[in-house]
Amino acid sequence: MSATGSDMATFQLARDALGRLVFTGADGAVHEGVTPVRAFPIGAPDDGLSLVSAEGRELAWVPRLAALPPALRTLLSEELASREFTPEIKRLLAVSTFSTPSTWDVDTDRGPTQLVLKGEEDIRRLPGSRAALLITSGHGIVFKVPDLLALDRHSKRLLERFL
Repeated sequence: MSATGSDMATFQLARDALGRLVFTGADGAVHEGVTPVRAFPIGAPDDGLSLVSAEGRELAWVPRLAALPPALRTLLSEELASREFTPEIKRLLAVSTFSTPSTWDVDTDRGPTQLVLKGEEDIRRLPGSRAALLITSGHGIVFKVPDLLALDRHSKRLLERFL
């Protein structure tokens, strides 16, 4: 699959037998194990994507994912989805204590789980939104609350104690 555009050089992208991305630049140079990295994964996930070599060098910049040909866009979207993991909290069931660290029992879009909140600073509001939150667990997993106002009354009460 190849891409061309006024803001990006021509390149090809394919999967090898091991499922890794292989980048072929306009100069014919081949790079195996390429990783797509979003510039703004939360605020503008489809704007600004870097294709990075296994050595950590940027090989290509893609200003807009939507501007790519469909097959290439699908390949990159699949790779990004396999690397990104941000469960959405649908409901807070219980918290062990209202001080930190605190263990939370939550329902997510991927099922029930527990997370440990180390400190209130691990709860962040998303830029440009008063109601969307990111909560980082003690294990480094980032959970998203897309709309605080859409949570049930019990969940809001529990969460408000930490905000």
